[in-house]
Amino acid sequence: QVQLVESGGGLVQAGGSLRLSCAASGSGVSSNVLGWYRQAPGNQRELVAYISSVGITYYANSVKGRFTFSRDNAKNTLYLQMNSLKPEDTAVYYCNRASAPLWPWGQGTQVTVSS
Repeated sequence: QVQLVESGGGLVQAGGSLRLSCAASGSGVSSNVLGWYRQAPGNQRELVAYISSVGITYYANSVKGRFTFSRDNAKNTLYLQMNSLKPEDTAVYYCNRASAPLWPWGQGTQVTVSS
């Protein structure tokens, strides 16, 4: 069973940056397409970016050009570099497989962007 632990969130002013990390423990992590999701209050959880096992990335239009997704397969760790943050980026951020079947969700990490 894969376990996911997200970290790196915080409070930042609009225009600022944060780097999120996701540590995944378990077997087979490196062979999966992995994603970063976020859930804002009152909204459904949405996939904002995903990365293939060889580093090919996809970004939702809302974050394209501002977020960079990377992975270190040797460490089973994902990173999300978030630049030029906007108040609408405020959400709890989670990592997981990019498609079903999903692993159990971690606790997420809160990102709050003040205007």
